[in-house]
Amino acid sequence: MAIKDWPADERPREKLLQHGAQILSDAELLAIFLRTGVTGLSAVELARQLLDQFGSLRALLEADQQQFCQQHGLGPAKYVQLQAVMEMSQRHHESTLLRGDALIDVTTTKRYIKQRLRAYQHEVFACLFLDNKHRMICFEELFRGTIDGASVYPREVVKQALSHNAAAVIFAHNHPSGVAEPSQADYDITQRLKSALELVEIRVLDHIVVGDGETVSFAETGRL
Repeated sequence: MAIKDWPADERPREKLLQHGAQILSDAELLAIFLRTGVTGLSAVELARQLLDQFGSLRALLEADQQQFCQQHGLGPAKYVQLQAVMEMSQRHHESTLLRGDALIDVTTTKRYIKQRLRAYQHEVFACLFLDNKHRMICFEELFRGTIDGASVYPREVVKQALSHNAAAVIFAHNHPSGVAEPSQADYDITQRLKSALELVEIRVLDHIVVGDGETVSFAETGRL
């Protein structure tokens, strides 16, 4: 049965308009993006099939062009649309940090950092550079490593912070293993960086570790 023949309160688009996007399942959200199904499958049925093939919505969203386009019902046009949607989402999150207000919302900061770093299959160490009112100057990925670590050089961090005229920083890195729990090495390098930056009067506000489904804030756990 075509979706248009379903009861109105079961159609994804109508459900979204009446109750909001948050109540829709992954398959229903994907069906709205797909817009149409294929022969023998409605958009919702196609969405469910794709989620089964990829294993999760996240895996589908992070698939490269070749993986994405070889699936039945998908193709270059849909891939381009998806990349545009993903980029708009990322820019929206970034804009919440660039509105000129002081950075006081930890939840927004963690969500933004998680979106930027979670998908990497290798470790990335990044930094949010802030002005003296804790407004974001920029976000930079400073060091890249392997699946289980990245070398971090305090001298380079200090150099970048000074080049941006930053008054404060927030460090962030991902754990490709998916486990956000900081290691002793994470604590050690944070203290080294903090000591180096104190010499040039730049404050370290936090260090956020990104896992698969969670983030850990050094500041929130009292380990900064």
